[in-house]
Amino acid sequence: MSTTPAEYDEMSPETAAELDKLARRFRTADGVGMQVLSLIGGQTEDLLGRLPMSVREGLDRATRRALETAFNAAQFSRGRVADRPDWLNTVATTAMGAVGGAGGLSTALAELPVTTTVLLRAIQGIADDLGFEVDDPVVRAQCIQVFAAAGPLSRDDGTDMAFLATRIALSGPAVHGVIARVAPRLATVLGQKLAAQAVPVIGAAAGAATNYAFTSYYQEMARVYFGLRALARDSGTDVDTLLREFRLRVKPPREIGL
Repeated sequence: MSTTPAEYDEMSPETAAELDKLARRFRTADGVGMQVLSLIGGQTEDLLGRLPMSVREGLDRATRRALETAFNAAQFSRGRVADRPDWLNTVATTAMGAVGGAGGLSTALAELPVTTTVLLRAIQGIADDLGFEVDDPVVRAQCIQVFAAAGPLSRDDGTDMAFLATRIALSGPAVHGVIARVAPRLATVLGQKLAAQAVPVIGAAAGAATNYAFTSYYQEMARVYFGLRALARDSGTDVDTLLREFRLRVKPPREIGL
């Protein structure tokens, strides 16, 4: 007999209903990304191979720089520019993607840190919206941690589950440690984005669609990541218990025939 989420009775119906909503967000977060792959006529595995070797070799370094720039710029802008709703962040990055894609690889590379900054600021806004203090160094590091998700063009539930469960302990230069850990994974994701934007003829359209997909995806991942932590805080349920229940909702165990 299989174990289902309904068989756990230690949480309230309200908590269970909120978990259901978060699980639906998680399952559907990459929907737009699949449409982008159809638009550019390729498979995820082929995208990085479209980039020049010099760009591929420099992706880790460029991504780390983009994250460090985004971290400083996003935090600096808080208190000066109000947080924006998710849809407005998506509109802004979609326009940036169109500009970046219109000029080919060179403009796409120049647009990369700007888009990363807007994405991080959007993630910080979601954390704030869910009642977390973004000036707290741990919360700031958690916002960076959201970029450890697999990305909308190569969804990996195992990777995304791992990023949701990662605990961040503040010891030493924690934020820079998180950046160093997240950068290699994000480099692969951003390489896919650059390759999509560099598609001949449809670069601007591909750039707009790719940024739309990326912004939608990371905002959804942020709402799941901080949503689970807010649910633990507000319901008094242990985070590990919520994550166990969340996994069962996302990927229920198979029925075993007798």
